[in-house]
Amino acid sequence: MTGRLEGRIAIVSGAGCVGPGWGNGRAMAVRFAEEGAKIFATDINEDAMAETVERVKAAGGQIETMQCDATDRASVEGMVDACIKHYGGVDILVNNVGGSAKGGPVQMDEETWERQIKSNLTSVYLSCRCVLPHMAAQKRGAIVNMASTSGIRWTGAAQSAYAATKAGVIQFGRVVAVEYAPQNVRVNTIIPGQLHTPLVEVRLAGQRAGGDVEQLLADRLARIPLGFMGDGRDTANAALFLASDEARWITGTEIVIDGGMSVRCD
Repeated sequence: MTGRLEGRIAIVSGAGCVGPGWGNGRAMAVRFAEEGAKIFATDINEDAMAETVERVKAAGGQIETMQCDATDRASVEGMVDACIKHYGGVDILVNNVGGSAKGGPVQMDEETWERQIKSNLTSVYLSCRCVLPHMAAQKRGAIVNMASTSGIRWTGAAQSAYAATKAGVIQFGRVVAVEYAPQNVRVNTIIPGQLHTPLVEVRLAGQRAGGDVEQLLADRLARIPLGFMGDGRDTANAALFLASDEARWITGTEIVIDGGMSVRCD
């Protein structure tokens, strides 16, 4: 099936990537473009979106980029206004900004806790606050938020702030979905597991003693019942479904993308 998002306008935040390969934001921008969406891609580092732009254009898609700090209200407002000015509206919003920080409540300082809340949860609130009035007015819209399996269970590391904020994203999506259902605005959440994305090799490995990438990948793989690691393309396919009319009767729920990891008993 092709053209599943034909003519739709999609904001994809966090559309850059820290290295070559398939990060979630890059993969979603490309996959949406392949299905006919016009992409408005944002990232705090505009240069990080260069490969995303190349891949979208190679797929025959349209893409506009803008630097945006997803934790700053004025920046988010400007981004949404720019998308509407350039494309004439917004039909799909993908909230894909965030990141983890190690430590439980004793080890983590207050500043790190606050940064985690702003990055992982406030960013979702701000973009929804700015986009929802437009979607409600046109009586149509699809919002896809990104959470994490850390928001529903222990995943192998003490990341208390990350876990708390990602759990918050899940419940935030449920509540907003019910509130805006009468306006035909759907809100759903993707819960990715431990994917193999460029972020793992560039950033997460550095949080381990010695920065052993191969050992980190082996440890993550050992938790996955299917026996192989997914990447951003798996996330993108789930997001495509939720953003498309195939999911027209789906709102206020979650899709777990983790190879079975979160249903293991050990």
